[in-house]
Amino acid sequence: MPTPFILDTDTAQDDCIAIIVSMLDPEADLRAVTMVAGNVGFEQQVRNAHLTLNALGHLGEAPIYLGCTQPMVVPWVSAENVHGTGTGRLDMDFEGCDAETEHAVDALIRITAASPGEISIVAIGPLTNIAMACVKEPSFARNVKELVIMGGSNNGRGNITAAAEFNFYVDPHAARKVFEAGFEKITVIPWAPLTLNDAVFSREMIAGIGEQGTVLSKFFVEVTRATLEFDERVGIHGSTHPDSLAVATLLHPDMALEVGDYHVAVEADSALTRGYSAMSWGVHGLEPNARVVEKADGQRFYEYIKDLFATETQPNRPFTSGLD
Repeated sequence: MPTPFILDTDTAQDDCIAIIVSMLDPEADLRAVTMVAGNVGFEQQVRNAHLTLNALGHLGEAPIYLGCTQPMVVPWVSAENVHGTGTGRLDMDFEGCDAETEHAVDALIRITAASPGEISIVAIGPLTNIAMACVKEPSFARNVKELVIMGGSNNGRGNITAAAEFNFYVDPHAARKVFEAGFEKITVIPWAPLTLNDAVFSREMIAGIGEQGTVLSKFFVEVTRATLEFDERVGIHGSTHPDSLAVATLLHPDMALEVGDYHVAVEADSALTRGYSAMSWGVHGLEPNARVVEKADGQRFYEYIKDLFATETQPNRPFTSGLD
């Protein structure tokens, strides 16, 4: 039976790939897309989601709910220097591409309360929407079957500061709240070392996807272009794909080869280490509150993405640029 879940996203680059995985994998039952402030400007994120659904030929078929446009306490910080627009040169006619009127936080609460213990959430942006749902409805955390979080580093380096991964840095207070909220099951896909070891696609790997010649494979090449160039400039030998790995791990748990139980706490108040995720591995007398993926099957993950992007689709509307 397919896995029902909500995708909470700040749509740019790999978030777009994650949406496509969520719509194409036969094991996926995507109930909603919820938007949170993160990678790029909020309106651009929403456009990116519509662009992605259009590439699939499913424009308007996945409900999009708009959530928090600012972090809980600190000012929003973007990653536009990394992602550009988040979808490269892609453009289309957006007339009539409307989001739902219900706020994303209310949608998260409503959908999970309607089927307590049955709906999972994959959170691949800052955790503002998830934290606010916990604040607004105390039973929310108990109603979620599994929360998969792309965020933090497992006692490793950050990617926006020396200490912090971007999602936790953008809203550290939300991240701290979520790990304290009492979710039954949290699975963490960290930036380092997991992503850097097992979810980086080299230029040659990206070319292998692009050579398939489908709309989706061309889409993949275009949306990863800016991030690939940035990553190579900073010493990463390819584009990074932890967001789509997070969805894949929910749908195919055996994609994770090694998983450890950790107590995860997030620093929110220090200027130097804001967003740092302290992951205690069981020797400090702290009760575990999360499962942290330590190793994934990187080759299988790449082949999985490549196979999905070989799928032939017919966009609902023509792309006016970007799919040359």
